[in-house]
Amino acid sequence: MAETNSNSITSLILGILSILIPFIGAVLGVAGIVFSRKALKEIIKTNEGGKGIANSGLICSVVGIIIQLLGVLGYITFASLTNVG
Repeated sequence: MAETNSNSITSLILGILSILIPFIGAVLGVAGIVFSRKALKEIIKTNEGGKGIANSGLICSVVGIIIQLLGVLGYITFASLTNVG
């Protein structure tokens, strides 16, 4: 059985944290995408395991960034509507 790539595990952890932690989740999501892309390249080169974990980390990171951006947009919209007048 092939050993699991450590960058793929890191990308999954960062992707999950990007969904759960407000405000710094976007930064964690970007880091998760970087680790996921690095892991996928290493997996192809070294024939290690963890391709599914790296893909899951990529998906979680992208979802986390989208959630963070929607949260910021929602906050800006709320603030602009409540400060009228």
